[in-house]
Amino acid sequence: MAKFNRYLITAALPYANGPVHIGHLAGCYLPADIYVRYLRSTKADVKFVGGTDEHGVPITIKAMQENVSPLDIVDKYYKIINDSFAAMGISFDIFSRTSREIHHKTASDFFLKMYQDGLFEEKETEQYYDEEKKVFLADRYIIGTCPKCGNDKAYGDQCERCGSSLSPEELINPHSALSDAVPVKRKTKHWYMPLQNYEPWLKEWLLEGHKEWKNNVYGQCKSWIDNGLQSRAMTRDSNWGIKVPLPDAEGKVLYVWFDAPIGYISATKELTENWADYWCKDDTKLVHFIGKDNIVFHCIIFPAMLKAHGNFVLPENVPANEFLNIEGEKVSTSRNWAVWVHEYIKDFPDQQDVLRYVLCSTAPETKDNDFTWKDFQDRNNNELVAIFGNFVNRTMVLMHKLCGGKVPVFHESVKDAKDEALLKSLGEAKTKIQDALENFRFRDALAEVMNVAREGNRYLQEKGPWLLAKTPEMQAENQAAIDNCLHMCLQLTANLAIFCHPFLPFTARKICHMLKVVDKMLDWENAGSIKLLSVGYTLRAPELLFKKVEDEQVKDQVDKLHAGLKKSAVAAPAPEAAPEVPAKAAITFDDFAKLDLRVGTILQAEKVEKADKLLKLLVDIGTEQRTVVSGIAMHFAPEEIVGKQVTLVANLAPRKMRGIESQGMILMAEDNGKLVFVNPADAVKAGSEVK
Repeated sequence: MAKFNRYLITAALPYANGPVHIGHLAGCYLPADIYVRYLRSTKADVKFVGGTDEHGVPITIKAMQENVSPLDIVDKYYKIINDSFAAMGISFDIFSRTSREIHHKTASDFFLKMYQDGLFEEKETEQYYDEEKKVFLADRYIIGTCPKCGNDKAYGDQCERCGSSLSPEELINPHSALSDAVPVKRKTKHWYMPLQNYEPWLKEWLLEGHKEWKNNVYGQCKSWIDNGLQSRAMTRDSNWGIKVPLPDAEGKVLYVWFDAPIGYISATKELTENWADYWCKDDTKLVHFIGKDNIVFHCIIFPAMLKAHGNFVLPENVPANEFLNIEGEKVSTSRNWAVWVHEYIKDFPDQQDVLRYVLCSTAPETKDNDFTWKDFQDRNNNELVAIFGNFVNRTMVLMHKLCGGKVPVFHESVKDAKDEALLKSLGEAKTKIQDALENFRFRDALAEVMNVAREGNRYLQEKGPWLLAKTPEMQAENQAAIDNCLHMCLQLTANLAIFCHPFLPFTARKICHMLKVVDKMLDWENAGSIKLLSVGYTLRAPELLFKKVEDEQVKDQVDKLHAGLKKSAVAAPAPEAAPEVPAKAAITFDDFAKLDLRVGTILQAEKVEKADKLLKLLVDIGTEQRTVVSGIAMHFAPEEIVGKQVTLVANLAPRKMRGIESQGMILMAEDNGKLVFVNPADAVKAGSEVK
């Protein structure tokens, strides 16, 4: 780790329009907390800031749905979200709100400085307007029939039934969600940030200066920058949000993605009067933990804002995670397909560390991953209970039985190779865990912690102190060997508390309680030592660290998921059945064998000029890179498919489309108007043949 004098760690601000689910935890909050807890254990000067994002269309939409004010919504969900994080041990130094006065002033001042420095463009454009309510409409306030699947409750930006990305112009029979009136186009003025002016700097700072960033982050940013950045509006027409601090800006607020990341700054101001040390000094390491849907905002737009404003540090890393699916399906809050954190805490009291363990073990660090309740049960029962908890419990029970409940002395005279090997493995484990943590490989770090517990079980089993004490006479004869074994196992238990603390803080404190040591022992400098517990010190009675998850509990949770899904569908119209596709004429094997199907990886993706439906892709098929033009632009944004594996018809005759020669065809499946990539279940080498 490079030497920094202080660390500022942020986790994405969740919208205060609903509770948080386990996908949120796995995406950024748990990784951020693990990293922060590790930094604190090294005695680093670190601040961990977060809060709720309380402006923007999602808030006003939720208020409209519940027939209350936006303030009622954010007050309600701030408490639920804050309580959920606290219960799960997410150890923010401050969890603030963007509705607070300090944030309004900070964001307004930030905008005003950029305005006074001449960094915005004023543009007049046409946007949809509700003549009855006399307000401009965000895309989400426009409802109509989806041209893809016929859903008559599609939004102006997306159809939540078929998943298609839309624009208001595509909707059939569009109407205002506020009044049911047909919207009209009207001119409105806004202030735009010309992001294209920052392209040369972004290429140098990000593309050249941060090649060490995760592939998913770097690839998405490169795609955006390579495709050319455009001016982006930093204001919106709305009555909810931070008012634009200009005299001719009545009814206009700051764009939520201008306002929200400034929330990190205002939260730090609220936390400490020395906030500028963390934001304005070059020896600060700023790290943003986010999900992949926020990459562009945190890696391109916010850094460009900080650079434009001046005097602020820039992120050293943005270790974004991919998405966590649940039981094989994408999380959907609108369909209630989610495991809500506040409900988990009620259903599994005092088992926060089990969820932390499972989510870290299966974290979507490099690709989307899946959470299942059966895997939750297996990891708890077969790993936490059978390996980690089993070692600690056996050690404590045997110490009370064979050593009088006290830490036994270590006898150098009977020290053997197994003792030496265990000590060596502790030092190696510390190095591996530290390296993984400092490079944001939290799954690897946790796996190494479990390996320490495995090594302890192996050592204890090989030593077999219970075999040396079958009779009082045998125990008296072998007491020195018994003492050495249990002394080492107790010291290993203390080390496990240190190693697991960033991941399983509640478990670490339980171990400290049994060992009668203070939290100070959890400092990282103590890891690897076998002098953590004083000889002759009386320890408390053993208590189980984990308990088994039963089949009935798993069934209840799966049933709960499906019940929530059914409940959310009661008021929703049934989706139209996919049209029957007639079978094509039979072909021979020789006909099929003519196809050369290859697995490829999308390296770049960009929109084709003046072609709304086309994307130009650069696909790696192992032996070469192919340019492919594909009609998927209405279904996928270029930045979200970079790095995806696809199946390519590699021997299709080249064909020119919009002046671009397309050298193959991507295979897709269509499900009720939604396109899905046909790709291998597991990642394979680019160029692998599909047979």
